[in-house]
Amino acid sequence: AMASLPLLRQVLVPALVLLCLSPACAARRVSVAVYYETLCPFCSGFVVNDLARIFRNGLSSNVDLRLVPFGNGRVSPDGSMSCQHGEDECQLNAIEACVISVWPDAERHFPFIYCIEHLSLTRKWGAWQSCFHETGLPSQPVIDCYNSGYGRQLELRYAAETNALQPPHKFVPWVVVNGRPLGDVSCRLLSSEKHFPESISLI
Repeated sequence: AMASLPLLRQVLVPALVLLCLSPACAARRVSVAVYYETLCPFCSGFVVNDLARIFRNGLSSNVDLRLVPFGNGRVSPDGSMSCQHGEDECQLNAIEACVISVWPDAERHFPFIYCIEHLSLTRKWGAWQSCFHETGLPSQPVIDCYNSGYGRQLELRYAAETNALQPPHKFVPWVVVNGRPLGDVSCRLLSSEKHFPESISLI
């Protein structure tokens, strides 16, 4: 069954506040890993409505945020990849992987991820290249990353990382805080077998 994300909304940010106010926070930052896929509405809603609060509430300086855009995708024995929400999701997963790779600092890449996920919520993800203008990030490094096939390599790494989770992820977004999963039900079943387009070009 599908459900909304009340547990994540009620628990994640308050938990981070408590962790970041604790004496231990001075010694080490809070680790937050989010395993998601770009066109899952639950994932997009979580990024836009909830994860963004880490930045708005001034918690980002105490959080090591790791975004892993693969989710419920699958890699076949021949190396081909399929995504739950089709070919566009495969492309955007790789684009977001490239953005994260080019700008590893979450303060740099999160606004771009937020922009794409906001477009996803309104089903306007085809306009994702507008996020370069919205965020002021240069487009060419990301386009080069994708067209060179490096985005696909990143996705294969993310696939291996996601599939190696212990306990295994049961849904997306799958949120892990300091090594422990936290979550609620969202996108589950792989329903399509779409693949990466070979290349993209600038608008």
